[in-house]
Amino acid sequence: MKNKTRRRYTAEFKAQAVELLQAGRPAAELAHELGIGMDLIYAWRRNAQGKQLRSAATPAEGESGAAEELLALRREVTLLRQENDILKKAAVILGTRPPSNCAK
Repeated sequence: MKNKTRRRYTAEFKAQAVELLQAGRPAAELAHELGIGMDLIYAWRRNAQGKQLRSAATPAEGESGAAEELLALRREVTLLRQENDILKKAAVILGTRPPSNCAK
């Protein structure tokens, strides 16, 4: 069996590829030009976006308690919205009408 050496790319190369993708270049064309797979470009983009989100979510000194509470509340809101959507879909499937939102 043939051993393939794993190619390594620099952070600058990855950043440039992600920038080109975000500038509107088609992923297939970009992958062909760079000699890499499209899935690799998309993975680099996901990692770059994740790093941006983590750096933006880093609280300033003294704000960690409030930031943690805000994150917990956002998670809870997301969960409640998902549960509400599931209940609405179940009501449609079972043939009942969802309650109207007149009490907003």
